[in-house]
Amino acid sequence: MRNLNSVHLNGLRAIEAVGRLGSLQAAADELGVTIGAVSQQVIKTEAQLGRPLFERTSKGMAVTEAGVVVLARLEEGFKALSAAVAVAQHRDDNILTISVAPVFAARWLVYRLDRFAIRHPDIRLRIDATTRLINPATSDVDIGIRVGNGQWPDVKSELLLAQEVFPVVTPQIAATLRQPADLLKVPAVIDGHAMFGWEIWLREAGLSGHCMEERHIFNDASLCLDAAMAGQGTMLAWQTLAAYALQQKCLVDPFGIRARTGFGHYFVAAEGVREPKKVTAFKAWIREEMEESMRLFR
Repeated sequence: MRNLNSVHLNGLRAIEAVGRLGSLQAAADELGVTIGAVSQQVIKTEAQLGRPLFERTSKGMAVTEAGVVVLARLEEGFKALSAAVAVAQHRDDNILTISVAPVFAARWLVYRLDRFAIRHPDIRLRIDATTRLINPATSDVDIGIRVGNGQWPDVKSELLLAQEVFPVVTPQIAATLRQPADLLKVPAVIDGHAMFGWEIWLREAGLSGHCMEERHIFNDASLCLDAAMAGQGTMLAWQTLAAYALQQKCLVDPFGIRARTGFGHYFVAAEGVREPKKVTAFKAWIREEMEESMRLFR
């Protein structure tokens, strides 16, 4: 790494910012300096590197052919530096930050948090409810739980629960159903962001080729569940979404026919990082809670 002695780090930061953001102004805003300072850093660093990385045009800074290669490596390098700083700064062993989807937090996790507090009174939980996949290596998140196929870049995934789907209806609607085909007469409330459709359950129920009558379409699974509880139709739900509503008898699974989606709930953690004790404790507790939840569910 001795070649770094010939180039100033601030200059490399300026070049990377200009290349990534596309203008001197945007780079100056991000770095908290003037446009003139960024311009001088770029000129000086190009001289130190011995080649131009940008062409000055009437439309702004255009990256040269050589600059494309250099900027790609610089962006990768600064991401790694940013991750290292985030890891160094995030060292409060008493706070456990968990990133989960809002629907998982609201419909399953929140009902159980007191039990974690009783078991681990020395650990405070901070719930980051978001649909974005957060990389724990580059943020203050300790661990995430996400639904998908487990194949996400730059993170380590560990299966928690294989996803199964099934229809849910109110007890009043369920009383009118005798066989799976009767469900075709019930309007369906649709989760527009679902990674699966009704055909996956219809096939499992021996109803391939049939279609559900769609009533409402929502962009949020939690709203779909609320609509189903209001008696507006049937929803294709999954275990963690419907567990509490089924336990409280607000909804019922009329046939007990479950279909695997090929997706699952996964723990998401940073690659190549030693797992803190607080994360190990949380994962063990979640697995126990999930096992108990699925036992009652069955």
